[in-house]
Amino acid sequence: MPDLFSDEKYMQRCIELALMAGGNAAPNPLVGSIVVHNNIIIGEGYHESYGQAHAEVNAINSVKDKSLLKDSVLYVTLEPCSHHGKTPPCSERIVNEGIKKVVIGTVDTSAKVNGKGIDFLRNHGVDVRIPVLENECRFLNRRFFTFHEKKRPYIILKWAQSADGFIAPEKSLQPMKISNDISHTLSHRWRTEEAGIMVGTNTVLTDNPQLTPRSWQGHHPVRLVIDRHLRIPENFHLLDSSVKTFIYNEVKNQNMNQNHFIKIDFDKNILPQVCDRLYNESITSVIVEGGSILLNSFITQQLWDEARVFTSEKKLNSGIHSPVISLPAVQTEMSGNDLLSVYYNSVK
Repeated sequence: MPDLFSDEKYMQRCIELALMAGGNAAPNPLVGSIVVHNNIIIGEGYHESYGQAHAEVNAINSVKDKSLLKDSVLYVTLEPCSHHGKTPPCSERIVNEGIKKVVIGTVDTSAKVNGKGIDFLRNHGVDVRIPVLENECRFLNRRFFTFHEKKRPYIILKWAQSADGFIAPEKSLQPMKISNDISHTLSHRWRTEEAGIMVGTNTVLTDNPQLTPRSWQGHHPVRLVIDRHLRIPENFHLLDSSVKTFIYNEVKNQNMNQNHFIKIDFDKNILPQVCDRLYNESITSVIVEGGSILLNSFITQQLWDEARVFTSEKKLNSGIHSPVISLPAVQTEMSGNDLLSVYYNSVK
């Protein structure tokens, strides 16, 4: 009988390792792996960055005494690949090292893998146990699975609201800060974890945002804006060519430095069109930071997966009403004196 407690304990360690990559692995999944010999971890690794070695290879490479591998168990959060991509197949490396047992968190449902890695291992005499902590491993890679199974990015809605339920003053010509500095820094960290960040035209015209993680070091997401009539002035931050930027509009298709103007049909539902374009660009996740019209459009169309809402102690008394999600928060915590509520969309 397998030692269920040990397998789950070791898989939890793999999940912890996988999370260390942050947003650097996209569009690849977050993957962690360990090598265990006689109940002792002798190797650890994770997929650190897109195009670099996968978790299993890093774990194997970290083992000092390679002679122990043939009597070791390899744990990995996601099914090892069996195809040649930017790196050689991990399943071949496992077989070539003589590893006889592999414990896998969950199947990789992308078209290139989807059971092929497991079949390869088993066909070469490897004892494969799957799944272990499957729900946790799928949650770890909710962006990756959404992208491959729904053919669109994983969509995170994010906003800050006043204690009385307003997202901004009614006719403010200047940006207004609702959340505190701690929440602001956390928001910038979140930007480094996603492939894209989206806002609407009115947010850009009011706030002139940079949409970069200035308060946190890390990956810069692709900036995305829906600007039907190209109203954003050329001297605004969003068009400064410092970061790759997609501008969805009805006027033109044109690439200018880092700015990519993409024409879509505004007589049809625009969000599915944008999601299709993002899927084709391998943008696996998008954090939507407003404003209220754009956020409500995603909510109304059930085109969202997660929402993160900061509620401040401040009151505005009037203004633009915050979006409303008619689901209970699955997680709440304090961010300084702001309340952070996290929601997951139950409609699949």
